[in-house]
Amino acid sequence: MSTTLREDIMPDNIPCIQAHGIGHRHPHSPWLFRDLDFMLRHGEVTALCGPSGCGKSTLLSLLAGFEKPSEGELRSVNTTRIRWVFQNPHGVAHRTALDHVVQPLLARKRTRMQAEEEALAILSVFRLDMTAGSEFCTLSGGEAQRLMLARALASKPDLLLVDEPTAQLDPKTASEVNRTLVHLAEESCIVVIATHDASTRDACTRVIDLTAHHHGGMQ
Repeated sequence: MSTTLREDIMPDNIPCIQAHGIGHRHPHSPWLFRDLDFMLRHGEVTALCGPSGCGKSTLLSLLAGFEKPSEGELRSVNTTRIRWVFQNPHGVAHRTALDHVVQPLLARKRTRMQAEEEALAILSVFRLDMTAGSEFCTLSGGEAQRLMLARALASKPDLLLVDEPTAQLDPKTASEVNRTLVHLAEESCIVVIATHDASTRDACTRVIDLTAHHHGGMQ
């Protein structure tokens, strides 16, 4: 049974996502999850947690609007600019770290000088200022992943989705990435991170645990 989403708690001019009773399944497959209720607001970093196969990446896809939930209501307000950071960082091999962050700033009509100055400030937040002139192909796994987060924030998204940011990293490198996640909460966007890493979960400001909503083999 579905209930109409309350208009009075949906803000007029800031990013917000509200879900009521959502569930999802692929055709002829068991339910991944059901009965999910949540509100996502800007300034929060939300971890999506749960066992493998519980639907974390699928829920990211629903939030992005790539798919529609099989049941329930999911409403997004002011989330037209969406960025997705995947678990395997993809960059241009011989382009510098600075150029990766400058590019989205130029797209936002900054001059080259303004873009470089702002990009260096963003890189500093992610402890990448010392590698600004390094080519992407020379970066470590942790540096490359942090660079993807920095580049995503430079584009000023309304909704930032991050899929398993530490899945391919060793524990030491993963901890470097986790230490920078808190900075995402300082941005005026909604941040959602799918993760099975307890340290990543603890670095977020709130948690949505899909474990209790995962129905396994239930049809």
